Amino acid sequence: MLDLQASVLLRQFVGGRGHYWAALAGTLTPEQESALGPGGNPFAERPVVRNQPSRLSAQDEKLFAALAADGRASLVHLAAAADLTPGRVSRRLHALLSGGVVHIDVEIAPMALGYRARANLWMRTHPGKIKAVGRAMAQMPEVGFAAAVSGPYNLHAVVQCRDLDELFEFTTDRVGILPGVEGMEISPVFCQIKQAGTRVDGDRLTDPSSERSRR
Repeated sequence: MLDLQASVLLRQFVGGRGHYWAALAGTLTPEQESALGPGGNPFAERPVVRNQPSRLSAQDEKLFAALAADGRASLVHLAAAADLTPGRVSRRLHALLSGGVVHIDVEIAPMALGYRARANLWMRTHPGKIKAVGRAMAQMPEVGFAAAVSGPYNLHAVVQCRDLDELFEFTTDRVGILPGVEGMEISPVFCQIKQAGTRVDGDRLTDPSSERSRR
């Protein structure tokens, strides 16, 4: 380790459930999309810091452990793991999700779908335009994550494009012309090792638990 820079996440504009990624429009049938969950905004803009921290119970911790092991676990399975009834689990899970304490994320392998140019955009934006630029970025299909951050660059976005030429066109013709954008550093991702919960092997996702079991 030779250098490290850390920033504070101040406001998230978009991020979360992968099956809402607009670039995947048309990949699944309407029936398949409805089976993945309800429609609507995948991640409503909200402050990162909560004025009233949520108090988690022992049952909540058991619920989190069960969801971490299987994010598709049924209410019956979650109820058994948390020593609660399915009805109480449903209500508690809804409260945790709506309050932003928990979010359900679907991880995908963009390279397998032809999106081979992933990049981090570090943007220097006029302070009075951060919200406007962040909200505009949230509506762009190429953007999977966008947030206001502290530091010399006050807006960070993660984008997926099919190739470097498309990345160039996107950053110059779509992002660069947004009012308030004063500068931008493009950091292409040459090799991704891990996402939030899965390791990446080329254009495929691998289950970390299966790797541990083979050791």
